[in-house]
Amino acid sequence: MMLRTSLVALACFSLTLACGGGGASDGAVGAKTLRLPMRSAGPGTLDPVMGSTTYDNRAASMSYETLLQYKYLARPLELEPLLVTEMPKVTERDGQQVYRFTLRDDVRFQDDPCFEGGVGRPLVASDVIYSWKRLADPVNEYKSWWIVADMIVGLDAYKEAQKARVDAGESFDYEAEVEGLRVLNEREFEVVLTEPVYAFLYKITQFQLSIVPREAVETYGEQFAIRPVGTGPYVLAKDGWTKNKSLSYLRNPNFHPEVYPTAHEAGDEEFGLHVAAGQTLPFADRVEFTMFENDNPMWLEFKAGGLDYSQVPAENFAEAFELRSRRLKAEFRDKGVRGTSVPLLDFIFRAFNMEDELVGGTTDDKIALRRAFALATNLKEFNDSFYNGQNIVYDGMIPPGLDGHPEGGLSAVSVRGPQLDEARRLLAEAGYPGGEGLPVIDYYISSGSNIPEQASMWKRQLGALGVQLNVRQSNFAQLIDAVNSKKAPMFSFSWSSDYPDGENNLSLFYSPNVSPGSNHFNYSRPEFDELYEKVRAMPPSPERTRLYEEMRDIVLADVPFVGSMARERFYVIQPSLKNFKPTEAFYNWVKYLDVAARP
Repeated sequence: MMLRTSLVALACFSLTLACGGGGASDGAVGAKTLRLPMRSAGPGTLDPVMGSTTYDNRAASMSYETLLQYKYLARPLELEPLLVTEMPKVTERDGQQVYRFTLRDDVRFQDDPCFEGGVGRPLVASDVIYSWKRLADPVNEYKSWWIVADMIVGLDAYKEAQKARVDAGESFDYEAEVEGLRVLNEREFEVVLTEPVYAFLYKITQFQLSIVPREAVETYGEQFAIRPVGTGPYVLAKDGWTKNKSLSYLRNPNFHPEVYPTAHEAGDEEFGLHVAAGQTLPFADRVEFTMFENDNPMWLEFKAGGLDYSQVPAENFAEAFELRSRRLKAEFRDKGVRGTSVPLLDFIFRAFNMEDELVGGTTDDKIALRRAFALATNLKEFNDSFYNGQNIVYDGMIPPGLDGHPEGGLSAVSVRGPQLDEARRLLAEAGYPGGEGLPVIDYYISSGSNIPEQASMWKRQLGALGVQLNVRQSNFAQLIDAVNSKKAPMFSFSWSSDYPDGENNLSLFYSPNVSPGSNHFNYSRPEFDELYEKVRAMPPSPERTRLYEEMRDIVLADVPFVGSMARERFYVIQPSLKNFKPTEAFYNWVKYLDVAARP
């Protein structure tokens, strides 16, 4: 899920990174320590503007904060203030939508040598403006620019003017004004939008728009990607990042006042999620993340008591849950383990680079080639073999539960296999009868979980057409680097929606967002772009839903991907872990977790 890495940061790695510490204690014997899994090789960067994978998000959200956050216990999702005193005031001025924010007066950056005397200073309005301007700095490769593009008055013009300066050999000017970003005083600022953007408040909860101090960026330069300095509940421990293995965080002793939610939902009391109401956050003194590129070691570690919770690998589902009832088995319940599940806003796909000479393009023969691949693909076999038949298979890019998801999962322009006879006909129409003359195609995947096995299945399914794949596997960060640099003709991963609106998923096909932006498919259709620019300003309505469906089907007809599937993630939770209400919609929830102290 949204996925970036920093070559600069990677170049700075030694086996173990000596980072931060920020004045936090190392944790005394008996201190509360959370032991959490990270189901990958871990983050590629800790710099918010350079990140976008789930793993970058989880790591950055430990130390950094955004203006707003999601209410921890609320379902469906609901926003609330975090670094601001209240939700922004919205007015109209000269036909433009103006948001006024007021920062809290009790928020400080963590202690760090980048500040005078090593003492963290208060958060001020100019920090927000600086942090958001970083998205326009070419040194950050515009990796997160797609989030704010065409949204704030004057910001796009600022980006182009600064690019011209840098191209001319001058330095990027962070002091230059942006009309739509106005500092009113140390605690107040305004954001003026180019047009009403329904998802604006959702967008500013994305971790890429976290607030960072200029002193840290300028002091640490390239090493800022491995040396976070934020306002969040935890700081990276000294020697706290061992690449591909672990991350260690300590409680931030200067964390601003925040308490556990006082409101909860029906059903939360059954799991004790109401007990900590009003208590000061965070609860844990130390957080230890362990990376697991393969699922079996994670599962064994949980069963041995070494992890506070675990996602349940599909291969181990029947060991933990009854297949028909999905109830946790007695052997786990008898140990006090709790089981639960979370439906994901999930878009699992196998993608084509639409700029690739062989598989890209929108001419009839290129579309026929991709349709042949799609019709040779048996998603039911994937679902049954790797997900115990529990995924939702659907057409398009908008997952279940969001406007624009096709009724029953089926679109009128569905391109779903297996239909081998039609696939063979289309392959011949594309100029490759029986696969003759079609070169071997590089297919890029990550090496984690059961992804290599899934790649072998797809290789076999396409092999029935005479199509040959060269499977190229690497760790997740390397996969995303290949995709961002447009080197991968075909690739696969999954996207979890950044916020609960189908517009977020449709943005993956908006042409200005091509790689290294969120449009990893490098898809481009003028009629789609025109509709996207229209719908992003629209609030929910039957008309907006109709347009979402039209846009979905425009993309489906061009077949830039083969898909889709959405997962229901199953969790098992140790009895010692308190306050855990799993979600994969946001990642700043570690501060709410409590655990019995360990010797």
